Amino acid sequence: MTNNKYILDWVKEMADMTCPDKIVWIDGSEEQAEKLRAEACSTGEMIKLNQELLPGCYLHRTAINDVARVEGRTFICTPTKEEAGNINNWIEPSECYERLKKIYRGSMKGRTMYVIPYSMGIVGSDFAKYGIELTDSIYVVLNMLIMTRVGNDVLDAIGDSDNYIKGLHSKAQLDENNRYICHFPQDNTIWSVNSGYGGNVLLGKKCFALRIASYLGRKENWMAEHMLILGVEFPNGETKYVCAAFPSACGKTNLAMLIPPEVYRKKGIKTWTVGDDIAWLRIGKDGRLWAMNPENGFFGVAPGTNEKSNPNALHTCMKDTIFTNVCHNLDNNTVWWEGLDNNPPKNALNWKGEKWDYTKYDKADKINTSGAHPNSRFTAKAVNCPCLSKEFNNPAGVPVSAIIFGGRRAKTAPLVYQSTSWQNGTFVGSIMASETTAAASGAIGVVRRDPMAMRPFVGYNMGDYWQHWLDMGKIIPHAPKIFHVNWFRTDDNGNFIWPGFGDNLRVVDWILARCEGKVDADLTAIGYVPKPEDINIEGLDGIT
Repeated sequence: MTNNKYILDWVKEMADMTCPDKIVWIDGSEEQAEKLRAEACSTGEMIKLNQELLPGCYLHRTAINDVARVEGRTFICTPTKEEAGNINNWIEPSECYERLKKIYRGSMKGRTMYVIPYSMGIVGSDFAKYGIELTDSIYVVLNMLIMTRVGNDVLDAIGDSDNYIKGLHSKAQLDENNRYICHFPQDNTIWSVNSGYGGNVLLGKKCFALRIASYLGRKENWMAEHMLILGVEFPNGETKYVCAAFPSACGKTNLAMLIPPEVYRKKGIKTWTVGDDIAWLRIGKDGRLWAMNPENGFFGVAPGTNEKSNPNALHTCMKDTIFTNVCHNLDNNTVWWEGLDNNPPKNALNWKGEKWDYTKYDKADKINTSGAHPNSRFTAKAVNCPCLSKEFNNPAGVPVSAIIFGGRRAKTAPLVYQSTSWQNGTFVGSIMASETTAAASGAIGVVRRDPMAMRPFVGYNMGDYWQHWLDMGKIIPHAPKIFHVNWFRTDDNGNFIWPGFGDNLRVVDWILARCEGKVDADLTAIGYVPKPEDINIEGLDGIT
């Protein structure tokens, strides 16, 4: 508990509005978490899985109308529409509060309000920002315990201050017509109602760590970005770090957790994951840009994750994990999803909890015929990742040598090029785009623009966001170099030219060599492109 008057008064005000039967403060202890797991299993909110095969793992199903982020119901609530910008949905704050109060009123009757004090980043570090989420969902509590740093030490760090992010969530009636995820940047407030899906209700993730944090970063001269953080350790023991931003379906998690190709492993080169999704970047005392992953876990997409595509991610979620909307194998009480292996369970329930017949699967109708929902998830502890960096909990973060942007382009973009300056690199990030595939949209080559992979996540006007990038470039004494990559170029027959996956390290290796001034490059109209002989293709068949 706390004696902080701001916190206590706010909790009381929210409780008076939502009317929970009781209030429980979350202390971050394993004992309390275990009681909550048992309660969730007793009510059917979660299913305890085979503890021999999947120790500490559970299955949860959301409502079938509540399976993904709802960008159309996500709002930035600033005094003027101009502040939110033309790509964000906007409601004037006082109007939004009044609209939502009517929905929240009495929404927790018969339920418990859980008070979750959490930190984005290592408690006490210069990077750390603190929040408190109020929720009526045990699922949210247990996910937040994995994804963030929760406990009484957060309340101690907040002290008597009012400087924390106030988050209110209620499942209410899970009414999709009255579903709102609203951000009030000037008030340090997030309100989410009528959803139970992680991306809408784990308020420390996209809501705080990107939308609110991007607003704070602009105000405080730092950056909150939708970026992975990867470390490459060389045989001399030195590790260099890169941040990378990709739109969906462009290999972000695979790059964050890649396994070096054999030719690199034999040389003693290793790769380490610092973060797979979000990076907060600050200027260090040495004038370099330093990055930290504000999260404490991974909220990953399950379908397509397997021993070949991303063994590190697969091994990470084999214990202490909450699976959401995957297929339940009744024969051994485990889970399965499309792309895990070629052995779909014969006796299983699909993501809706219905009896599932794998022979009826239709790729054109995944929602209704798949075992796992295409957006099914695993919430896994970072500490269980085999390639987790030893710097993961370093309160100073890690120094960034390069920032990498990338997209899925069949013809337009080369494998890699370097911007000519920070300002040019900002432009390169601003024009990021990816092409849809036939499987996703029925047409190949439809370009979707996603600047810096932040289109859904900027908490204010995108034009001001770009200006913030330009302004940061003026005050970082030793700024990272900025690059663009494209793993997805195809030949005349539509086949990928580059092998991708672990072999992407070959490109990162060139990028780091450029940062060190170890290799030259050719200046072209789009920037610096590598000399062919400087990309290591040793051991690759068919690449010239």
